[in-house]
Amino acid sequence: MAPLPKKRRIGLILGIVGGVVVAIVVVLALIGMAVESGFPEAKNKLTLPKTLLDGKYRLAQDLSDSEGKKIEDEAHGAWDAKDLHGVVGTYDVGGDASKGTLVVSGMYGRFKNTDAARRNMMKGAAQGANAKVAVPAKDFELGGVSISCEVVTQEQMGTKFTVPMCAWADGNTGATVATVNTPLASQSPSDIDLEAAARNTLQVRSEAVKPIG
Repeated sequence: MAPLPKKRRIGLILGIVGGVVVAIVVVLALIGMAVESGFPEAKNKLTLPKTLLDGKYRLAQDLSDSEGKKIEDEAHGAWDAKDLHGVVGTYDVGGDASKGTLVVSGMYGRFKNTDAARRNMMKGAAQGANAKVAVPAKDFELGGVSISCEVVTQEQMGTKFTVPMCAWADGNTGATVATVNTPLASQSPSDIDLEAAARNTLQVRSEAVKPIG
């Protein structure tokens, strides 16, 4: 019997928050048997609308052709993932990065093991340079969607930032949503309302996930 291929880990380090680098690691650990059967039908895709959260955030940069391509390259041949397309974008509050930034980083395609993928997205957040998990991931069930959220702290140029991060993963789409707003960035991690962050992520998902075709 031929040996099974080694497990693969899909990773991306993205750092953009209004001139301050914040390392966000998106890790989709897609583990399983490399088989053709059992993949869900491709029905939905992840997009980058011009605005998110009822117009609060405006699209600043679509990095899908650069950072998104890195996701696709790393994901090539991964187990339990097919037909992958990387999607990465940054959004600013009212088009002004000094007021706050939201980063959407993910992919769409056909996925298995979505619960494991979502958990590993959260684990990956602590692997960025100078990044630490300040509040461990907590799972929320909202509107029939499983969302995991945690709080990461990131130190840059002697300043520590508080970054709430959430993730979802389903059969067709998966993404992390990271938010750095003023004065949110200076809040104590324990004061962050993770349930509110999860609700925002659910809304981002509803606005960004569109039917294929």
